[in-house]
Amino acid sequence: MKGLLVRLSSLDADAAAAVRVIAHFQALLGGGAVDPEVLVRSTAALAGCPAGLSGQAGASGRDGRRAVRFGPDGAALPCDGPPEASGASGAADRVSGRRSLAPTGCVWLERDGGPGPLDDLVLEWMALAAGVSPPHPVRAPHVADPALVETVLSEREAVEDRVRALRLLGLSPERPLRVVAVAGGRETDAGVAAVALLARGAPGATVRIAAMDALAAVLVQPAEGGANAAGEPARDLSLAAAERVRGRFGVGGGVAPVRAHVSWAQARTALRFAGTGGPGEAVADHDALGPLALLAEVPAERLRADPGVRALAALAARDGGESSIAALDAFCRTGSLRRAAAELHLHHSSVAARLARAEAALGGRLREPDDRLRARLALYAWRLAVTAEE
Repeated sequence: MKGLLVRLSSLDADAAAAVRVIAHFQALLGGGAVDPEVLVRSTAALAGCPAGLSGQAGASGRDGRRAVRFGPDGAALPCDGPPEASGASGAADRVSGRRSLAPTGCVWLERDGGPGPLDDLVLEWMALAAGVSPPHPVRAPHVADPALVETVLSEREAVEDRVRALRLLGLSPERPLRVVAVAGGRETDAGVAAVALLARGAPGATVRIAAMDALAAVLVQPAEGGANAAGEPARDLSLAAAERVRGRFGVGGGVAPVRAHVSWAQARTALRFAGTGGPGEAVADHDALGPLALLAEVPAERLRADPGVRALAALAARDGGESSIAALDAFCRTGSLRRAAAELHLHHSSVAARLARAEAALGGRLREPDDRLRARLALYAWRLAVTAEE
């Protein structure tokens, strides 16, 4: 684990990296409260750079607050107080990231050359661990054993084995759950997309995450009396994840836990409909697709032969083509230029210009309902043809 983050050159370097970060802190939190020195020393080794903590109850800092600082080799470093204070042994000049603690204090990392790709995740969990006390044990989503998740998602395993795996994962065999399939985007991978955001917490739901080859699987089960069929937690988590990282999320339908393989298959189908733009495009819910999900059964070569699909493929290959397709998707879903502009965080005139290019490529008038429906069907078919090649 030493220096793991330093060895990552980008978010898509290794899907298992984010999983290991979460697993590291969950192991620390397994016994409840974490000793500050243990927390800081282990975080510094994990991140491969100096780390510090100030503000916990104790009496080692000048202001009566506990302050500790360690290097990646485990050696204690001088620390007179938090990095924002003068005389903090020069730490303030090297801080690359920090998180505040309640009611006072902070945790921080000191990395040359700016923050590393997973430093935000490390700092969030470091701050969480620093705030844990014995009467209030942490309730964090669990990075699951992939073998157990594979058992739950396999229809070939005996029902009793699936039930046993569900219980070992801390899931109820009685309450419905949904499965989310996560694929990485250009700037991240499936592990980062699933763990970095979904591991932030899901009030009222139990979440279990595991890397599954090129995808990540997320099992979402509401607490007793929660949302029906785990619908809202699964969608909400996916939308929250899409707000923060580039990735694609397919949400399967709600099923009995022993039929999780059905939701997993639906999630992977829905994933093929998800795009790489904003949250509305990046998240596809199988239940919301309805009969559109049947398009996934059409052979890819037939989809590619459609004139609308060919037109979108040619548009995507041009400079600025992806932005035109993102504008087309947002407009087709919202039916409003201004709502599409708000979703894309662009001025409506910029969206109008991009839509004009898409309209020219497809023919027809996007203001007309029938033409807009054809454009949306062509968009889905083009996306399915592209994902069939992955």
